[in-house]
Amino acid sequence: MDEQRSTPEESPITDTADDAYMEAADDDADGTADGADTGTVPGVGRIVLAATPIGNVGDASARLIELLGTADIVAAEDTRRLHRLVQALGVEVTGRVISYHEHNEVAKTGELLDHVKAGKTILMVSDAGMPAVSDPGFRLVEGAVAAGLIVTAVPGPSAVLTALALSGLPTDRFTFEGFLPRKSGERSSRLAELADERRTMVFFEAPHRLEVMLRALHERFGAERRVAVCRELTKTYEEVIRGTLRELLEWAENNEVRGEIAVVVGGAPEQAPGKPEDHVAAVNELIAQGIRLKEAVAAVADDVRVSKRELYAAVLAAR
Repeated sequence: MDEQRSTPEESPITDTADDAYMEAADDDADGTADGADTGTVPGVGRIVLAATPIGNVGDASARLIELLGTADIVAAEDTRRLHRLVQALGVEVTGRVISYHEHNEVAKTGELLDHVKAGKTILMVSDAGMPAVSDPGFRLVEGAVAAGLIVTAVPGPSAVLTALALSGLPTDRFTFEGFLPRKSGERSSRLAELADERRTMVFFEAPHRLEVMLRALHERFGAERRVAVCRELTKTYEEVIRGTLRELLEWAENNEVRGEIAVVVGGAPEQAPGKPEDHVAAVNELIAQGIRLKEAVAAVADDVRVSKRELYAAVLAAR
C-alpha cells in the first residue's frame, strides 16, 4: 500500500447566442470593452457556472473573483460558505445573493430563468468545484437550454479530475459515479452493474461511510482490484492512499478517516476469450429463441471474442 501526504501552499463557450450578443461581440472584437474578461456582455442575460476552490482558496481563478463582484445575481448552494469564500478573497458581492440547492432548485429555477430573460447575469456556484457535477446546477442548465438562453462556464478546481490525476490509475478512459446508494440492496445492485466496467471509476463518499463502501467494493470487485483513496485534496493534510481493495479496507478498519473523500477504482481486467466449445450453449440458447445459426454464432463470437469460424465448427460438432 502506498500512502502519500503533501502540504499544498496555503492561501487565506456559450451553447447559444442571440443577435444582440453576437452584435455586441462583433463590436468588441479586440476584447477591450466591459465584460471582455468574464465573457459577459452588458444587457444580454446569461448563466455562468463557476468552479470554486475544493480546499485551497488560492485556487480561485481571476474570472471567478471578478464575477463574484460584478454578477447581477449569485446563486449559491450554501450562502454561508459563499460568505466565507468572498471574505477570504477580499471580494465584495454587489449583486443579489440567492440560495439555490437540491431542496429548492425545482422551485427556484423558473425565477432564475426569468432573471436571465430580463438581461441579468447569474453566477452559479456550489460549495466546491464545478456546479451541476454532483452538485446543484443541472436543472438550471437544463431549463436554460430548453429556453434558448446563454449558458457558459468558468473552469477551475475539480475534485474528480484531481483525484483521477493523483490516483496512479489509467486516466485515458474513466467514468464518474458520484455517491453510491446508502441502502445495502441498492448499493449492491449498482456495483453489480459496474463489476465489468473496464474504465477507471471515480466515486465520492462521506468519511464515516468509507469503510462500508470499501467492504462492498471488496466483495463485488475482488480483493486485488487497485484503488486510491484521496482525502482533503489541495488542503494542508492532503493524503492519497493507493493499494488493493484488501489493503485499503484494512487501512479504513484501523484508522479514523476524516475530511472530504474521493475514491478512484481501477477498471475490470480484460478477460481471456476462452475456448470456442465453452460457448456452444450460448449459441444454442439464441437459436432456441428463433435466431438463425449464422447470426447466433456471430453475436456470441463478438461478445466473447472468439473466432466465428471455430465457434461455428464447435456448434456443428456438438450436434
